[in-house]
Amino acid sequence: MAAPLMPKATAVWLVENTSLTFDQIADFCELHPLEVQAIADGEVAIQMQGLDPVANGQTTAEEIERCQKDADARLKLSPQAVPQQFIKHKGPRYTPISKRQDKPDAIAYLLRTHPELSDAQITKLIGTTKPTIAAVRDRTHWNSANIKPRHPVGLGLCTMEELDEVVARALRTKGRVATEVPSDEDEVVES
Repeated sequence: MAAPLMPKATAVWLVENTSLTFDQIADFCELHPLEVQAIADGEVAIQMQGLDPVANGQTTAEEIERCQKDADARLKLSPQAVPQQFIKHKGPRYTPISKRQDKPDAIAYLLRTHPELSDAQITKLIGTTKPTIAAVRDRTHWNSANIKPRHPVGLGLCTMEELDEVVARALRTKGRVATEVPSDEDEVVES
């Protein structure tokens, strides 16, 4: 079970505004019952402003009333109170300014160790442009004297899972191309 947002402030409000038992409040806020008792006694969270869990949508007034009538009942967190999980979206990758200078190093590493990657795959993986990749490849980049091939995961420009996925996809694509194109030995020459 997930705890409510700001559990101590929620416990303060529940102690001050409801007749719930310390165990019920402790269970809901994921605190120890002695801590809730200390809040009620004014020993802990003395100047803390209470946070209304009903106003925040973390529970309902009916749920509080139900638990006030039955000391064995447990207050439940509302399903909409649980924050939604982070959903990764497809779109341009933001790179902090401090890491942008590392992109040519990562490009040089990928060009050297993974020649099977296309420019489009490197562009998407690192968040760079095709002209930058071409400049690093041709050694016409303005800072080519200082470019040292460094692993993009170590630089924080991508994750290892992303790199492995792109390399595997590139190898699968190269494998398909290799099987589709007949080699010179397979050709039958008629004279």
